[in-house]
Amino acid sequence: MAAYDLTPRIAPNLDRHLVFPLLEFLQERQFYPDEQILKAKIELLNKTNMVDYAMDIHKSLYRTEDVPQDMIERRAEVVARLKALEEAAAPLVAFLQNASAVQELRADKQYNLQMLHDRYQIGPDQIEALYQYAKFQFECGNYSGAADYLYQYRALCTNSERSLSALWGKLAAEVLMQSWDIALEELNRLKEIIDSKSFSSPLNQVQSRIWLMHWSLFIFFNNENGRTQIIDLFNQDKYLNAIQTNAPHLLRYLATAFIVNKRRRPQFKDFIKVIQQEQHSYKDPITEFLACVYVNYDFDEAQKKMKECEEVILNDPFLGKRLEDSNFSTVPLRDEFLENARLFIFETYCRIHQRIDMGVLAEKLNLNYEEAERWIVNLIRNSKLDAKIDSQSGTVNMEPNHPNIYEQLIDHTKALSGRTSKLVSQILEHAQAQAAR
Repeated sequence: MAAYDLTPRIAPNLDRHLVFPLLEFLQERQFYPDEQILKAKIELLNKTNMVDYAMDIHKSLYRTEDVPQDMIERRAEVVARLKALEEAAAPLVAFLQNASAVQELRADKQYNLQMLHDRYQIGPDQIEALYQYAKFQFECGNYSGAADYLYQYRALCTNSERSLSALWGKLAAEVLMQSWDIALEELNRLKEIIDSKSFSSPLNQVQSRIWLMHWSLFIFFNNENGRTQIIDLFNQDKYLNAIQTNAPHLLRYLATAFIVNKRRRPQFKDFIKVIQQEQHSYKDPITEFLACVYVNYDFDEAQKKMKECEEVILNDPFLGKRLEDSNFSTVPLRDEFLENARLFIFETYCRIHQRIDMGVLAEKLNLNYEEAERWIVNLIRNSKLDAKIDSQSGTVNMEPNHPNIYEQLIDHTKALSGRTSKLVSQILEHAQAQAAR
């Protein structure tokens, strides 16, 4: 299954601190030799200020209590730098820790800057020191402190580029603390900035969208409504174009979201076309399963891919976990995936057959005969599927399903409306670009 490990593709699009949870997962699953994972951790840590952690891993890797001299020297540098930054930011930190003083701040940043200068002798140097101090705290692994200082820094910062950098740092800190609700709020703030017309260059915009989607995986697969939210984000034209251009491996997560989503999404048919188009640039058992069922109608191959999908999900750091819902019950995503995958096979198979042998269907669903019969009975009862089971002949008989002409008309009208809106938006963007010239 190491062939399907996406860590080498995902890691370059993450802050290095966000790579640690992925390495922890790989180490737990024993995907790679333990020595290889530990060396990768040290390599990551060498570019951070988490020197004590790097020393501990070095001792574990080489089974020694001694550490290299450069690590000892690096630790001394980190401690000295931290002390210097702490002193530089101290006046502003002291102000922010004074609740009554903080109440004097207003939504007007210029007023705040003038007030801080006049009453507390705090100027741009101290505000910049707060940013550097927060960044250094993050690099030391103090994510809670970093998140607080970055939030306070953004309330005072007038530099849009610096404020954006602080927002990325705040998002990373909240993810690493597993504060999923706050992280989702920061994610939405970032998306709004990235999608704004004033955002940097189109090239930077595409790259920022790719980063945002990679970082969002931590949030969406730890959130009860994440399966819907990932479709809402990834399946937008601008984000889907970015995926197809620079990050086709993200199709795994969008495909999974479509499959496990409780409500079939109207965009699903268009997504199948994307899967078909991108088979040359990216495919794995999950995307191939959809192609087998909806493009090739190859149910024997779909059955094989379903077994492979189970392994892929269990060994993916984002998919191979239990999701806690609002009732605090947990269901492995794998179980939901397999249940819905069987439903996809059953629905498509029934659409092209009127009389189906139960034994053959059981084989397609990766179930024994009795399990398949119970599964189909429950499906017919719960979904009001227009089918009957003939126990004597061991078949499922499908009733002819004549399409409702009014429903078809409504669906086509909705699709036409969506295309019209998209065309109008493109024309307006083109007109604004021409006017800007």
